[in-house]
Amino acid sequence: MAARAMWKGVVRLGRAGVPVKLYAAVQDRAVRFRLLERATGQPVVQSLVNPESGEVVPYDATRRGFVTDDEMVLLEPEDLARLEPEPSRDITVEQFVPPAVLDHRWYVRPYYLGPDGDSARYAGLVEALDREGLEGVAHWTMRKKAYVGALRLYRGHPMLITLRPTEEVVPIEQIERPHGKPLDDRQLDMARQLVAMLEAPFEPEAYRDEYRERVTQLIEDKRKGEEPERRPAPRRKRPAPDLERALRESLRAGGRRA
Repeated sequence: MAARAMWKGVVRLGRAGVPVKLYAAVQDRAVRFRLLERATGQPVVQSLVNPESGEVVPYDATRRGFVTDDEMVLLEPEDLARLEPEPSRDITVEQFVPPAVLDHRWYVRPYYLGPDGDSARYAGLVEALDREGLEGVAHWTMRKKAYVGALRLYRGHPMLITLRPTEEVVPIEQIERPHGKPLDDRQLDMARQLVAMLEAPFEPEAYRDEYRERVTQLIEDKRKGEEPERRPAPRRKRPAPDLERALRESLRAGGRRA
């Protein structure tokens, strides 16, 4: 089944514009449940309740407010509406940076960019990104929200990855640097052996949402009227008391698996 575009825009590089379509690069596969009344099995709904009077408050009778321990600031819908960014279809590239500048802490959500009619300009964008080997820092407005993102290539396809704002990224300097007794030559050699033993190509299909699969199987078993299989909880091994013994045991276990 072909992917469906979720938004259209124009990548702006100075005066040049490349029409593109935005496609989701990830999808939510979480299992959704409904709350049911135990006795009747009927779905129940959540209501807004005044905690003092216990009365249900209609949504139309509510308003937003910013509340702290000693003050309350009331807001009207038009107050927030005035703060919304101006609608636009432009994805404006402000600068290009080396890929190493934007590490994984900044990335939030990826999108694929496909051509929107003008294949020649789209191909030119791909070639330019591939030739320079840089990532573009861009900003755009989509569905009443402003975004900053990284424009980069993935296997010959342009991608936009939304970035977190600066205030959400915790500086590494706030984390205490590791310290302790340095490893001796024997421990370093065992650590290198363990790393070499675990080295392998990355196989994404091996990393699945096992909990979701078990929940899906449980629902299917219940639907068929079958009793779900009960699996004993795995026993956790006690951690080795010291690093050298832990490395030795890890190498032994790795050898058995091999």
